[in-house]
Amino acid sequence: MVITLIVLAVIVVLAVLFVISIYNSLVRLRNGYKNNFAQIDVQLTRRHDLIPNLVETAKAYMAHERGTLEAVIAARNSAVTAQAAASANPGDPNAMQNLSNAEGALTAGLGRLFALSEAYPDLKANQNMMQLSEELTSTENRVAFARQAYNDSVMTYNNKREVFPSNIFAGMFGFTAAAPLEITNPEAREVPRVQF
Repeated sequence: MVITLIVLAVIVVLAVLFVISIYNSLVRLRNGYKNNFAQIDVQLTRRHDLIPNLVETAKAYMAHERGTLEAVIAARNSAVTAQAAASANPGDPNAMQNLSNAEGALTAGLGRLFALSEAYPDLKANQNMMQLSEELTSTENRVAFARQAYNDSVMTYNNKREVFPSNIFAGMFGFTAAAPLEITNPEAREVPRVQF
């Protein structure tokens, strides 16, 4: 009888340790994708901070292109709002979709701005504009790398929460699916060309 109790106690302890192990791995993976989103957040903030300087530099040369400049600023403000919502809840499908759409619109607006700037040789030669454009291109690359790391960690987390037996415990403990950050706008898949 004592041996039976000891065997049962060992089985219960092993089962509890198994559940704790699954729970802890899900927590680590969730924290990993949230940390990776924080890296995207840093790069998007950098991108959003560069845009007003870029528009101000272009404004002096492109006075009659006011509509394009205002569209870029409006898209930037929309992207900042979407970024704040996504930062509050990384992985939320609605927040990721809104951020993706806002960033796609901003990228499209920047593309139009750069296309129009080709018609202004003095703007193309402006040292400040060239430096801002180079920084923006560098930031776009950083955003792409950060987004890739985030999407990889979301995939790892989602895989862990969907495979058996983790899926049983993920549902019990409230681990919901995380959404990757995907660019849904096909034109936004291209990094704006910066040629000054």
